[in-house]
Amino acid sequence: MTDQTLADRIGHAPAPAMPQHPEVPTWRMATPDDIDAIHGIASAAGRVDHPTWTVPRDEIADTFEMSHIDHSRDTVIGFAADGAPVAYGSAIVHPSRELRVQVDISGEVHPAWRRRGIGAQVVQWQYSQALRRLVESGSTLPGAVRAYAEGANDDAATLFERHGLQVQRWFTTMERDLSQPVPALEVPDGIVLVPYSSERALQALEARNDAFRDHWGSLPSTHDTWQKFVGGPLLRPDLSTLALDGDRIVAFCLGSVNEEDWAALGASHVYIDLVGVVRSHRGRGLAPLVIAEALRAAAAAGLEKAVLDVDTESPTGAHSLYERLGFAATERERVLVREF
Repeated sequence: MTDQTLADRIGHAPAPAMPQHPEVPTWRMATPDDIDAIHGIASAAGRVDHPTWTVPRDEIADTFEMSHIDHSRDTVIGFAADGAPVAYGSAIVHPSRELRVQVDISGEVHPAWRRRGIGAQVVQWQYSQALRRLVESGSTLPGAVRAYAEGANDDAATLFERHGLQVQRWFTTMERDLSQPVPALEVPDGIVLVPYSSERALQALEARNDAFRDHWGSLPSTHDTWQKFVGGPLLRPDLSTLALDGDRIVAFCLGSVNEEDWAALGASHVYIDLVGVVRSHRGRGLAPLVIAEALRAAAAAGLEKAVLDVDTESPTGAHSLYERLGFAATERERVLVREF
């Protein structure tokens, strides 16, 4: 902690100028009427950058309802002369301010419009807006600007690096064939396995924040964002497992199903969103236990694969754990960060 505010450390951060490009005459701030335009750009980009999964329209629409996001301030979108959506970019302040002030920058350029300098204009706007938001926070906490770039998208990583962001971590996508048997694991004394249920939402939030408190880059989930996740249409309680010690959740494996992704991956599958063990119960084999139970449920539901993403340098050894449970690496994604 320092007595200097982020404004002291960063200096003057004026409102960013709108992107400018001769082939993209219209740039403006996003409104809810742009949900389909943003989804269209993201879907087209996804078919090139991450062909095995898609961005659900509902996921984009949800961001227009979250209290900490104001797209009319923090998202810019550009249109060609014929009105076709070309690119968008966001700079969103993470709702948690317990550990640091973090601005996540994200966006896409439609593949048909790439390598024309449009992405450079969008990233310039995003980075300038991120600095502005950090300065306006008035906080003395550490500040960070964070972005993701798919393993195959070196161009995006280069644009972020021009603004001082550096690769700090790689995440790996892993898949498991659910036709293969799931190992039977012994349940420790005093532990009971149950499916996730909505009445345990707040308990699960508490467990999630405890389990991820010492994970790289993790910030606490807030009540609003958590409810959007666990109360959303994709989470599958029947494919999600909780480990209880008494009435306390001490480990969890939460999975979701997005059938729009099945064609992209070429198989029906469950995506394992979160796996965690609260710190007081680590070292008791609970992580493989809840994962194995969730895998059995997914196989019993007739799904063909399980998919997850893992920090390749996780201090909990998650990467090795998943390999022992039959997962194999497929794709990679990097996280770039600039700290203040």
